[in-house]
Amino acid sequence: MSIRRTSGLVGVLSLSLMLAGCGSSSEEGGSKASEKAETRVFAADNGKITIPADPKRVVATGYAVPALIEADAPLVGISSWKRGEPMMSEEDLAEYKKLTKVAGEQAAETNYEAIAEAEPDLIVIGVPAPVLGDIDVKRLESIAPVVAIGPSLPSAWRDLSRKQADAAGALEKFDAGQKTYEAKAAELKTKYAGVLPQLKLGHVGAYGEVAKGNFHREFGGSWGTNITEDVGATYYGKVKKAGPGSAAVSEYPSIEELPDAFAEADALTYSVNADGSVSEAVQYVLDSKLWKNLPAVKAGKTFPIRYTEAATYGSAMNTLDAIDTSLAPLLKR
Repeated sequence: MSIRRTSGLVGVLSLSLMLAGCGSSSEEGGSKASEKAETRVFAADNGKITIPADPKRVVATGYAVPALIEADAPLVGISSWKRGEPMMSEEDLAEYKKLTKVAGEQAAETNYEAIAEAEPDLIVIGVPAPVLGDIDVKRLESIAPVVAIGPSLPSAWRDLSRKQADAAGALEKFDAGQKTYEAKAAELKTKYAGVLPQLKLGHVGAYGEVAKGNFHREFGGSWGTNITEDVGATYYGKVKKAGPGSAAVSEYPSIEELPDAFAEADALTYSVNADGSVSEAVQYVLDSKLWKNLPAVKAGKTFPIRYTEAATYGSAMNTLDAIDTSLAPLLKR
């Protein structure tokens, strides 16, 4: 009886140890699986980078700043982004002002010590590839994983901002903002369906150089045109000699080329500042006798567009409202 009980006890203990061993192995395997699940490989401009699957402390620079503020990403530091302030909602602007600035307007104004102090687990750099050379990426990589997601074609802000939000684990609010924008754009497209698609449009951008006597012509897919295209506009023509980025969809002809550039235009749009004022570069064109003699101008079909620098769905909502306000006279003709 005693021997049996002892044998039975040994058997129970052996089984317990075996089960414990299995449990330990399972827990260890689960721990490893969990550890693997905590990171993922993300395709960025600077290669395939291993990043946190669910970042908790994100630093953003350049175009990533407004995109990640809108998406409610867990930001702990940003670069300055003054050009976007007029397009931010009151809530986003308050958040922007509150966040620690770890870089200036230019990539070369990156404060590496401030970024280190912010203790990020992810750094999202939103600058064009050529500008990336102004940043010591290796130094940043010693602080946290770095993903460079910078602009290319102006109209690519849609994909760009989504990739930035994806990297920061903030797609839920981003996707909601995209749906809101697309619904508004579709509404306006229907509203202007009877007049806008029939027009051949030309656009004067805000970056001409008066001193050189040229103007900024933007074609389809450029900053001044891409959102208007979402509501049914068609900008005719193409760049004579395409280059990288915005140079693929805009050019700088001399002012003497205005008649040739826009002779076929049924209507003309042009970029203005957020407050509706006209920049020197655009005013130079509007004051030209060559402009005043254009068929579209004589017909009274010229339309200023505000917020043409929008590069997020939230800011582009302002652009849609501005387009609607500007193009409203077309419905009365």
